[in-house]
Amino acid sequence: MSYTSIKEEAYHCNMQLPQLGLVLFTFGNVSVADRDRAVFAIKPSGVPYDELTPDHMVIVDFDGHVVEGKLRPSSDTKTHAVLYKHWEGIGGITHTHSTYATAWAQSQRDIPIFGTTHADHLTSDIPCAAPMDDHMIAGNYEYETGFQIMNHFNQYQLDYKEVEMVLVGNHAPFTWGKTGAKSVYNSAVLETVAQMALLTEQINPKAPRLKDALIKKHYERKHGGAAYYGQE
Repeated sequence: MSYTSIKEEAYHCNMQLPQLGLVLFTFGNVSVADRDRAVFAIKPSGVPYDELTPDHMVIVDFDGHVVEGKLRPSSDTKTHAVLYKHWEGIGGITHTHSTYATAWAQSQRDIPIFGTTHADHLTSDIPCAAPMDDHMIAGNYEYETGFQIMNHFNQYQLDYKEVEMVLVGNHAPFTWGKTGAKSVYNSAVLETVAQMALLTEQINPKAPRLKDALIKKHYERKHGGAAYYGQE
C-alpha cells in the first residue's frame, strides 16, 4: 500500500513553515490525513528542515501507532492523532512555536478581535485553552494535549469547523483545516493576528474590541448572508 501522496503533501506543507518564519531549527510540525485509510503523514522528530524529504514522513494511524516509516514521528504525534480521531472534518494539522502566538499562549490569554484582519478569518476571539491539570501532565502528556484542546472547545461551545485555531496555555498554537495547506495558512494568519493584537495593546492599552456591526458584516460575508446572533 502506497502512502506517497500524503507523504509528499505533508513534506511540502512542512517546508512552508521555515519559509513563512513560523519555526526555528526543528520546532513545529504539519500532518496530513488520509481519512479513507484512517492514517496521517507527519514530520519525523529531530530532523532539520533542510534535510527533510518526502520519504522521511512517518505514517501513523488515528490511535497514534506507526504504520510505516523508519524514523520516530514528531513528539506531538499523539496530539494530532486524538484530534483526527475525534474531529472528523480535519484533513491537516499544524503545530508551531511561532513567537507572537506562543507569547499569547504563555500569557494564557485569548487574542481579542480588534480589527477586520482578524474578522476576515474568525469572528470571535482566538481561544486559549487553560493550562493542563497536573494529573494530565503526569500522564501521557502529548495524548492529553488533544483532550485539553477538545475540552476547551466543548466547555465554551466552540465549533472546530468555525474556529480552526487554538492557543494551548503555557505551550503554543495548533491550527487545522480541511487540508494540510489550509492548516499552514491558518498558522500564518494566527501569527500575524497575534502580532497585530500585541502591537494594538502596546499603542493603546484600552483599545476597544471590533464593533459588533463590523463583526456581523464579516460573519455574514463568510457565511453567505447567514444571520449573526453575537458572541456567547
